[in-house]
Amino acid sequence: MPAASTVVAFPELFVASDEPTAAPTKPHHLGHRERLRQRARQGGLAALPDYELLELFLFRSQPQGDVKPIAKALLARFGSLGAVLDASLEDLTTVRAEDSRGRTKVVGKETALDLMALHELSRRVAGEVAAPRKVIGSFTALTDYVRITLQHQPREQFRVLFLDHKNQLIADEVMGRGTIDHAPAYPREVVRRAMDLHASAVILVHNHPSGDPTPSQADIDMTQQIIEAGKMLKIAVHDHLIVGRQGIKGAATDQRVVSLRAIGAI
Repeated sequence: MPAASTVVAFPELFVASDEPTAAPTKPHHLGHRERLRQRARQGGLAALPDYELLELFLFRSQPQGDVKPIAKALLARFGSLGAVLDASLEDLTTVRAEDSRGRTKVVGKETALDLMALHELSRRVAGEVAAPRKVIGSFTALTDYVRITLQHQPREQFRVLFLDHKNQLIADEVMGRGTIDHAPAYPREVVRRAMDLHASAVILVHNHPSGDPTPSQADIDMTQQIIEAGKMLKIAVHDHLIVGRQGIKGAATDQRVVSLRAIGAI
Protein backbone atom coordinates (compact mmCIF):
# COMPACT_ATOMS: atom_id res chain seq x y z
CA MET A 1 0.00 0.00 0.00
CA PRO A 2 1.55 3.32 -1.03
CA ALA A 3 2.41 5.78 1.61
CA ALA A 4 0.03 8.67 2.00
CA SER A 5 1.31 11.83 0.45
CA THR A 6 2.26 14.56 2.82
CA VAL A 7 1.16 18.15 2.14
CA VAL A 8 3.11 20.83 3.91
CA ALA A 9 1.24 24.12 4.14
CA PHE A 10 2.79 27.53 4.49
CA PRO A 11 -0.12 29.64 5.69
CA GLU A 12 2.00 32.76 6.01
CA LEU A 13 2.24 32.90 2.20
CA PHE A 14 -1.46 33.48 1.96
CA VAL A 15 -1.85 36.07 4.66
CA ALA A 16 -2.38 39.59 3.38
CA SER A 17 0.43 41.95 4.34
CA ASP A 18 -0.39 44.99 6.44
CA GLU A 19 2.34 47.03 4.65
CA PRO A 20 1.07 49.37 1.90
CA THR A 21 1.95 48.48 -1.67
CA ALA A 22 4.10 51.08 -3.41
CA ALA A 23 2.26 52.92 -6.17
CA PRO A 24 3.73 52.41 -9.65
CA THR A 25 5.92 55.26 -10.84
CA LYS A 26 4.13 57.44 -13.33
CA PRO A 27 5.98 58.82 -16.36
CA HIS A 28 7.05 62.40 -15.72
CA HIS A 29 5.26 63.62 -18.86
CA LEU A 30 1.79 62.64 -17.63
CA GLY A 31 -0.15 65.85 -17.14
CA HIS A 32 2.51 67.86 -18.97
CA ARG A 33 0.31 68.44 -22.00
CA GLU A 34 -2.49 70.00 -20.00
CA ARG A 35 -0.02 72.07 -17.94
CA LEU A 36 1.56 73.42 -21.12
CA ARG A 37 -1.83 74.21 -22.65
CA GLN A 38 -2.84 75.99 -19.43
CA ARG A 39 0.33 78.13 -19.51
CA ALA A 40 -0.34 78.96 -23.16
CA ARG A 41 -3.90 80.00 -22.37
CA GLN A 42 -2.89 82.13 -19.40
CA GLY A 43 0.35 83.69 -20.64
CA GLY A 44 -0.21 83.64 -24.39
CA LEU A 45 1.61 81.67 -27.09
CA ALA A 46 4.19 84.43 -27.54
CA ALA A 47 5.52 83.74 -24.04
CA LEU A 48 6.45 80.14 -24.85
CA PRO A 49 9.98 79.21 -25.92
CA ASP A 50 10.33 77.75 -29.41
CA TYR A 51 10.51 74.11 -28.29
CA GLU A 52 7.29 74.38 -26.26
CA LEU A 53 5.44 76.05 -29.12
CA LEU A 54 6.60 73.19 -31.33
CA GLU A 55 5.46 70.73 -28.64
CA LEU A 56 1.95 72.18 -28.72
CA PHE A 57 1.74 71.50 -32.44
CA LEU A 58 3.22 68.01 -32.09
CA PHE A 59 0.57 67.10 -29.50
CA ARG A 60 -1.87 66.79 -32.39
CA SER A 61 0.49 64.91 -34.67
CA GLN A 62 1.49 62.48 -31.91
CA PRO A 63 -1.51 62.19 -29.55
CA GLN A 64 0.32 59.96 -27.05
CA GLY A 65 3.70 59.99 -25.36
CA ASP A 66 6.30 62.63 -24.57
CA VAL A 67 7.04 64.86 -27.58
CA LYS A 68 9.44 67.24 -25.85
CA PRO A 69 12.55 65.23 -26.92
CA ILE A 70 11.40 65.32 -30.54
CA ALA A 71 10.69 69.07 -30.41
CA LYS A 72 14.15 69.76 -29.01
CA ALA A 73 15.80 67.35 -31.46
CA LEU A 74 14.12 69.09 -34.41
CA LEU A 75 15.40 72.49 -33.30
CA ALA A 76 18.87 71.10 -32.64
CA ARG A 77 18.97 69.44 -36.07
CA PHE A 78 17.73 72.38 -38.15
CA GLY A 79 18.65 75.37 -36.00
CA SER A 80 15.38 77.34 -35.88
CA LEU A 81 11.61 77.05 -36.13
CA GLY A 82 11.66 78.44 -39.65
CA ALA A 83 14.22 75.89 -40.78
CA VAL A 84 12.22 73.06 -39.18
CA LEU A 85 9.10 74.06 -41.12
CA ASP A 86 11.08 74.51 -44.33
CA ALA A 87 12.74 71.08 -44.15
CA SER A 88 11.89 68.32 -46.60
CA LEU A 89 9.96 65.20 -45.67
CA GLU A 90 13.09 63.13 -46.19
CA ASP A 91 15.17 65.31 -43.84
CA LEU A 92 12.46 65.51 -41.18
CA THR A 93 12.08 61.73 -40.97
CA THR A 94 15.78 61.31 -40.14
CA VAL A 95 15.32 63.01 -36.75
CA ARG A 96 15.60 60.73 -33.70
CA ALA A 97 15.47 61.37 -29.96
CA GLU A 98 15.36 59.40 -26.71
CA ASP A 99 12.72 59.97 -24.07
CA SER A 100 13.32 59.86 -20.31
CA ARG A 101 12.92 56.07 -20.32
CA GLY A 102 15.51 55.54 -23.04
CA ARG A 103 13.00 54.77 -25.77
CA THR A 104 13.67 56.03 -29.28
CA LYS A 105 11.25 58.62 -30.60
CA VAL A 106 11.05 59.36 -34.32
CA VAL A 107 9.47 61.85 -36.69
CA GLY A 108 7.18 59.73 -38.83
CA LYS A 109 5.93 60.63 -42.27
CA GLU A 110 2.59 61.82 -40.87
CA THR A 111 4.27 64.21 -38.43
CA ALA A 112 6.65 65.42 -41.14
CA LEU A 113 3.71 66.10 -43.46
CA ASP A 114 1.94 68.05 -40.70
CA LEU A 115 5.02 70.26 -40.24
CA MET A 116 5.29 70.86 -43.97
CA ALA A 117 1.59 71.74 -44.10
CA LEU A 118 2.12 74.32 -41.34
CA HIS A 119 4.86 75.94 -43.41
CA GLU A 120 2.63 76.01 -46.49
CA LEU A 121 -0.15 77.62 -44.44
CA SER A 122 2.29 80.32 -43.28
CA ARG A 123 3.46 80.90 -46.84
CA ARG A 124 -0.09 81.25 -48.12
CA VAL A 125 -1.05 83.66 -45.35
CA ALA A 126 1.93 85.80 -46.30
CA GLY A 127 0.82 85.51 -49.90
CA GLU A 128 -2.60 86.88 -48.97
CA VAL A 129 -0.90 89.91 -47.47
CA ALA A 130 0.97 90.19 -50.75
CA ALA A 131 -2.22 89.98 -52.82
CA PRO A 132 -2.90 92.22 -55.84
CA ARG A 133 -2.76 95.96 -55.08
CA LYS A 134 -0.92 95.20 -51.82
CA VAL A 135 2.24 93.39 -52.84
CA ILE A 136 3.56 96.41 -54.71
CA GLY A 137 1.83 99.03 -52.60
CA SER A 138 3.72 97.93 -49.48
CA PHE A 139 7.42 97.15 -49.66
CA THR A 140 7.23 95.66 -46.16
CA ALA A 141 4.51 93.20 -47.21
CA LEU A 142 6.57 92.25 -50.25
CA THR A 143 9.75 91.64 -48.27
CA ASP A 144 7.86 89.67 -45.60
CA TYR A 145 6.39 87.45 -48.31
CA VAL A 146 9.69 86.70 -50.08
CA ARG A 147 11.51 86.22 -46.78
CA ILE A 148 9.02 83.62 -45.50
CA THR A 149 9.14 81.88 -48.87
CA LEU A 150 12.91 81.75 -49.34
CA GLN A 151 15.08 82.53 -46.34
CA HIS A 152 15.37 78.93 -45.09
CA GLN A 153 15.69 77.22 -48.45
CA PRO A 154 18.85 75.01 -48.41
CA ARG A 155 19.47 75.57 -52.15
CA GLU A 156 19.38 78.69 -54.27
CA GLN A 157 16.00 79.35 -55.84
CA PHE A 158 15.23 81.98 -58.47
CA ARG A 159 11.65 83.26 -58.53
CA VAL A 160 9.88 85.88 -60.60
CA LEU A 161 6.84 87.93 -59.60
CA PHE A 162 4.91 88.82 -62.77
CA LEU A 163 2.88 92.06 -62.69
CA ASP A 164 0.23 93.61 -64.89
CA HIS A 165 0.15 97.22 -66.07
CA LYS A 166 -1.40 98.24 -62.74
CA ASN A 167 1.39 96.51 -60.83
CA GLN A 168 -0.99 93.83 -59.62
CA LEU A 169 0.46 90.38 -59.07
CA ILE A 170 -0.35 87.93 -61.85
CA ALA A 171 1.87 85.03 -60.74
CA ASP A 172 4.81 84.08 -58.54
CA GLU A 173 6.80 81.33 -60.23
CA VAL A 174 10.04 79.44 -59.63
CA MET A 175 12.20 79.91 -62.74
CA GLY A 176 15.31 78.13 -61.52
CA ARG A 177 16.62 75.85 -58.77
CA GLY A 178 20.28 75.26 -58.15
CA THR A 179 23.04 74.33 -55.77
CA ILE A 180 23.92 75.88 -52.43
CA ASP A 181 25.50 78.86 -54.20
CA HIS A 182 24.01 79.09 -57.68
CA ALA A 183 20.57 79.03 -59.31
CA PRO A 184 20.46 79.38 -63.09
CA ALA A 185 18.44 82.25 -64.52
CA TYR A 186 17.95 82.69 -68.24
CA PRO A 187 16.85 86.16 -69.41
CA ARG A 188 15.06 84.87 -72.51
CA GLU A 189 12.98 82.43 -70.46
CA VAL A 190 11.97 85.17 -68.02
CA VAL A 191 10.90 87.48 -70.84
CA ARG A 192 9.12 84.70 -72.74
CA ARG A 193 7.15 83.74 -69.63
CA ALA A 194 6.23 87.38 -69.03
CA MET A 195 4.83 87.54 -72.56
CA ASP A 196 2.85 84.32 -72.02
CA LEU A 197 1.25 85.86 -68.92
CA HIS A 198 0.76 89.29 -70.56
CA ALA A 199 2.87 90.82 -67.80
CA SER A 200 4.07 94.40 -68.05
CA ALA A 201 6.74 94.16 -65.37
CA VAL A 202 8.58 91.71 -63.14
CA ILE A 203 10.28 91.60 -59.76
CA LEU A 204 13.17 89.15 -59.55
CA VAL A 205 13.81 87.30 -56.29
CA HIS A 206 16.41 84.77 -55.19
CA ASN A 207 17.99 83.57 -51.96
CA HIS A 208 21.51 83.11 -50.65
CA PRO A 209 21.60 79.87 -48.59
CA SER A 210 24.79 81.14 -46.92
CA GLY A 211 22.53 83.53 -45.02
CA ASP A 212 24.22 86.73 -46.24
CA PRO A 213 22.05 88.56 -48.83
CA THR A 214 24.88 90.79 -50.07
CA PRO A 215 24.60 90.78 -53.88
CA SER A 216 27.46 89.34 -55.92
CA GLN A 217 28.69 90.82 -59.18
CA ALA A 218 27.11 87.83 -60.92
CA ASP A 219 23.74 88.77 -59.37
CA ILE A 220 24.04 92.32 -60.69
CA ASP A 221 25.21 91.23 -64.17
CA MET A 222 22.36 88.73 -64.50
CA THR A 223 19.84 91.41 -63.50
CA GLN A 224 21.21 93.79 -66.14
CA GLN A 225 20.87 91.07 -68.78
CA ILE A 226 17.19 90.57 -67.91
CA ILE A 227 16.62 94.34 -67.94
CA GLU A 228 18.11 94.59 -71.43
CA ALA A 229 16.13 91.59 -72.69
CA GLY A 230 12.91 93.11 -71.37
CA LYS A 231 13.45 96.56 -72.85
CA MET A 232 12.88 95.34 -76.40
CA LEU A 233 9.42 94.08 -75.46
CA LYS A 234 8.59 96.87 -72.99
CA ILE A 235 8.74 94.56 -69.96
CA ALA A 236 10.13 96.47 -66.99
CA VAL A 237 12.24 95.01 -64.20
CA HIS A 238 11.10 96.86 -61.10
CA ASP A 239 13.62 95.30 -58.73
CA HIS A 240 15.71 92.30 -57.79
CA LEU A 241 15.44 91.20 -54.15
CA ILE A 242 18.00 88.94 -52.51
CA VAL A 243 16.98 87.04 -49.36
CA GLY A 244 19.25 85.75 -46.58
CA ARG A 245 18.26 84.40 -43.18
CA GLN A 246 21.08 86.13 -41.26
CA GLY A 247 21.22 89.58 -42.83
CA ILE A 248 24.19 91.55 -44.13
CA LYS A 249 27.30 91.04 -42.04
CA GLY A 250 28.14 94.14 -40.05
CA ALA A 251 24.87 95.91 -40.92
CA ALA A 252 23.44 98.12 -38.18
CA THR A 253 19.92 96.85 -38.85
CA ASP A 254 18.39 93.44 -39.51
CA GLN A 255 18.61 93.56 -43.32
CA ARG A 256 17.61 90.08 -44.50
CA VAL A 257 16.15 91.24 -47.82
CA VAL A 258 18.31 93.44 -50.07
CA SER A 259 16.87 95.49 -52.94
CA LEU A 260 19.32 96.00 -55.81
CA ARG A 261 17.42 99.11 -56.83
CA ALA A 262 17.53 100.55 -53.33
CA ILE A 263 21.33 100.17 -53.10
CA GLY A 264 21.81 101.62 -56.59
CA ALA A 265 23.07 98.40 -58.19
CA ILE A 266 20.53 98.65 -61.04
